[in-house]
Amino acid sequence: MLRLSTLALLTFTTPLLAGEINVYSHRQPELIQPLVDAFTAETGITVNVAFVDKGMAERLQAEGNRSPADLVLTVDIARLMQIAEADVLQPVQSDTLEANIPAELRDPGDLWFGLTSRARVVYASKDRVAPGEVTTYEDLADPKWKGRICTRSGLHDYNVALLGAVIVRNGEEAATAWAEGLKANLARKPDGGDRDQVKAIAAGECDIALGNTYYMGQMLADPEQVPAAEAVSIVFPTFEDGGTHLNISGVGMTKSAPNKDEALKFMEWLSSDAAQAIYAETNYEYPVKPGVARSELVASWGEFTPDSTPLADIAAARAAAVKIMETVNFDG
Repeated sequence: MLRLSTLALLTFTTPLLAGEINVYSHRQPELIQPLVDAFTAETGITVNVAFVDKGMAERLQAEGNRSPADLVLTVDIARLMQIAEADVLQPVQSDTLEANIPAELRDPGDLWFGLTSRARVVYASKDRVAPGEVTTYEDLADPKWKGRICTRSGLHDYNVALLGAVIVRNGEEAATAWAEGLKANLARKPDGGDRDQVKAIAAGECDIALGNTYYMGQMLADPEQVPAAEAVSIVFPTFEDGGTHLNISGVGMTKSAPNKDEALKFMEWLSSDAAQAIYAETNYEYPVKPGVARSELVASWGEFTPDSTPLADIAAARAAAVKIMETVNFDG
């Protein structure tokens, strides 16, 4: 296992120069540019980011030891686990990462580390949903919600992860019944992204929807989407006898990493107070490092207790969750 303490980001088509790192990222480059700029200003290390929306694991497998990528950044635990299972990451031991990132938000084998978290919440109509009417995730399958729920595809990574958490907590049989009940309560076929569900609530097509917290921040930053965003409130459901479901963005080091020392520096820096504060302010996400303040807007959405189910267990339930969604024909 590596024990390193320096950092770097990535490069691709030209020979690597001293003080460079190459990153394959599922995140749009503009979302992480403030982090890249701050890191380079502090360390002098250049970070080269390639946006790889699909097929990252396959690309790394095809490139093999010739891959220029030092790090991968992902937007979801499922994608992170797919890359880990493709056997293209190497374990990284770091006292800094262990101290800054809670155990449930990193891989037990040190292959990946969470950098930010987001809650899978309920967007609720301010006009048609009473305070306290939304309670648990399990309650969303209750017939009282029939014709009142909107959501994106059940096979999208975010909903698959939520169903994976239901499986881990309640078992596959209960999870199947939950998926069937949720489908029966839909106001329309799953369609669009999380922001589209907010717009559907504002248009009166449904009363509540599943969504990630940070999309609300993005909508409130867009004047055209502000009216729809202001028509809903954020509610933090919990699991029965549990907390609110979280997902993460995360990072891992490739097996081929040509700049290991620099890459680890960047990984450790991304878990620092400075980087976590930038993440919190620019991406409307929750810092994973305890004690780092949320942005003012995110804090205004209220407090919640994160569910303690390890993300590695949720990711391990992905195949079962996909099978359930297909079996109940959730999107049909």
